[in-house]
Amino acid sequence: MKGEGKVFFLKSRMKWIGLLGLVLSAFSLLVHFLLAGFTDDSISDYSIPVTLFSWRPVFDNPRFNRHTPLYRRLWGPTRHVESLLPYAIPRGYHSDFIPDVVAVSRLLNATLVIPEIQSTTSSKGISSQFKSFAYLYNEEHFMASLANDVRVVKNLPKNLKWARRKKQIPSFKVSYGSSPYYYLHHVLPVLIKHSVVELVVPHGGCLQAILPTNLEEYQRLRCRVAFHALQFRKEVQELSTKVLQRLRPLGRPFIAYDPGMTREALAYHGCAELFQDVHTELIQHKRAWMIKRGIVKGKLSVDSAEQRLQGLCPLMPEEVGILLRAYGYSWDTIIYVAGGEVFGGQRTLIPLHGMFENVVDRTSLSTGWELAKMYGRESKHKDIRPKTPPSVEEETKHDSLKSIRQRPQPLPPPPARPKYYNIEGWWGWVAESDNEPENTVIELRTNAHKLLWEAIDYVVSVEADVFVPGFDRDGKGHPSFASLVMGHRLYQSASAKTFRPDRKQTAMLLEEIRDHMYEANHTWIASVRKLLKRSILEGLVESSKRSKTFSFLSHPVPECSCIRRGDRVSNVSLIEADLGVTHRCPQGMDGVVRSKDNKNAEREEDLDEEDLSSSGFFFGHKESGGSSNSNNETVNSEANNKEEGQLEDQEELEGGER
Repeated sequence: MKGEGKVFFLKSRMKWIGLLGLVLSAFSLLVHFLLAGFTDDSISDYSIPVTLFSWRPVFDNPRFNRHTPLYRRLWGPTRHVESLLPYAIPRGYHSDFIPDVVAVSRLLNATLVIPEIQSTTSSKGISSQFKSFAYLYNEEHFMASLANDVRVVKNLPKNLKWARRKKQIPSFKVSYGSSPYYYLHHVLPVLIKHSVVELVVPHGGCLQAILPTNLEEYQRLRCRVAFHALQFRKEVQELSTKVLQRLRPLGRPFIAYDPGMTREALAYHGCAELFQDVHTELIQHKRAWMIKRGIVKGKLSVDSAEQRLQGLCPLMPEEVGILLRAYGYSWDTIIYVAGGEVFGGQRTLIPLHGMFENVVDRTSLSTGWELAKMYGRESKHKDIRPKTPPSVEEETKHDSLKSIRQRPQPLPPPPARPKYYNIEGWWGWVAESDNEPENTVIELRTNAHKLLWEAIDYVVSVEADVFVPGFDRDGKGHPSFASLVMGHRLYQSASAKTFRPDRKQTAMLLEEIRDHMYEANHTWIASVRKLLKRSILEGLVESSKRSKTFSFLSHPVPECSCIRRGDRVSNVSLIEADLGVTHRCPQGMDGVVRSKDNKNAEREEDLDEEDLSSSGFFFGHKESGGSSNSNNETVNSEANNKEEGQLEDQEELEGGER
C-alpha cells in the first residue's frame, strides 16, 4: 500500500508539472504574438511594460559633486543675465490680433485657418491619425492659447473648400521676410475683395524679422505663439520627457550638441572638401542644383579651407570634442547629439565617441515600440507608386490584341541594375545621372518621421544644462535648428549656459594644432577656455546683430524679456547696455533675489587659469586621471576658492568697465 501511495503521488506530481508546462507554453506563445505586434495593415498598440534601450551610462565616479568651483564653471548659470526673465505679455494697447503667420493674420485682422505643414498623408504612407498641423502640434492647445489674439479655426467652410478645389481662391507665394507693407498694400486689398486668400510659405519666415517700433506688440505675439501656443502633441511630449529622464542618471547634467551638418548647409556655404570622399561629390551635386535655381549666387568650386578659416563652415564633431575637453569636461560627460541626421553618417561622430564615453542620441534612449506609438498607425511599407489608370484607347487596343492570334514576342530587355540609393552609404547615382532619383514612399515616410525626431531633439536641447551649436545656418543662409534652440533658451532661461563660439577665431585656434590635435599644450588650452568663456556673453550680444536680422525668434530680446527687480546694479546695467532690455518685470515676477551671502556659491566662476589639472586627461579615455583630478580638487579646494575670490573681483572690475 505504501508503494502504491508513492506511485500515485508521483503520477499526480507529473500531471501538475505537465499542466504547468502547458500553461507556460501557452503564455509564451501569447507573449510571442504580442511582441510580433506588426500586422498587414497597422502596428499593434501593445507596449512592453519594462522599457529597454541601448544606452548604459559609464561614469568614473557615481557620486557627482555640485558644490565645487569646477562644477560652477562647467555647468553653472551665466550670472550676467540671471536677471533676465521671459515676458511676452502685451504691455499696452494692441489691436487684438503662428509665429509669423499668426502675426500676419492679426495684422490683416483676419481669421486664421490652422496652417498645413504636411501634404497628403496617403502619398507619404504616414499615419492618418495625425494630419497636417496635428502631425506635429497640439491643435486644441494652439487655438486656446491664441483665443485673445486671433481667431483660429480648424477648417475652411464647405463653400470655400469647394472654391479651393476649383482653384478659385486667390493665392500668394510669400517670399522670406516679407514686410508689413507688402501685406497691407498687396494682400489686404485682395482679402477685402474676395473675403479669403491663401498664403503659400515655401521657405518659412514670411514676415520680416525686425519690425518698426510701433509694431513691437507683434513681436511679443510671435513669442507667445512660438514659446507657449506651439506645443508638440501629447505623444511627442511624452517621449521627449522619457528621453530627458533617461539622460539624467543619478541626477547628472548633460550637454546637447547640434552638429548642424546638413547636406544643404554644406553645399550653400561651399564646405564640400571637409570630407574628401563621395560625400564631397554629393555636396557639389547639391550646390550645382542650388546655383541652377538661383539659391546660390557664387561659383561651383569654392576653397573650403578658406571658407572654414572665415568661420563659414560647421565645426566638425572632432573639433567640438577637442574644445569641450580643453574647457574641462571629462571623458564621462553625457553628450546628446541633436538636430537630426549628421551628413556623413555615424563615422563622422567616431572621434567624438573616442573622447567621450557617453555620447547618445534619441535612438539610444528610446525603443522601436515607443517611436511606433508616436508615429501612430501606419500601413505596411509598400514601395510601389500608384499607377495611372489606362485610358479608354489603351483598353480598347489591349482587347483587340487579345482577339487576334498570338504571335511570338521578342524577349524583354534585361532589367536595369537596381539603384540602392535609399540605403545609407550607397550613392552610386551620382556617377550615373545629373538628376537625383525621386524619393520612394519609404523615404517620404522617413522625411515625415524626421519632423518628429527633430521635435524630440528640440525639447531635449532647450532643457539641456549646456548647449553647443556646431553651426547656426541652414541651406539658404537662414538661422537653423540651433539658432531657434538658442533663441528659446534665451527666452525661457537666459542664464542657462549656451556656448556661441566665434567660428573664425575657433578655426584659427584649431589650425595652430592641426598637426598635433591630441597633444595641445597648456597655453593653447588656456586660450580655448578664454574663447569659450567669452562666447557665452559676447556671442549673445553678437547674435543680436547677426542672427536677429534673419529670424526674430533666434534672439527675442529685448522685446520679450524684462529685468527682475532688486538684482545687482552691475548686472542690470550690463543687460541694459548690451541687450537693450529696459523694461522692469511686474512685482509678481520678481522671483527669489539672491542674498549677498549665497550669491558666490550660485554663480558661474572662472577656474584658476594656472590650474589645468583637467588637461592631465585632456584626450585620454577612461584613464586614472579622472579620479586623480577628483582627489586634487578636494585637496586644493581652499586654494581654488581663494583664487576664485580674486577672479571675482577682477570680473567685477571688468563688468564695471563695460
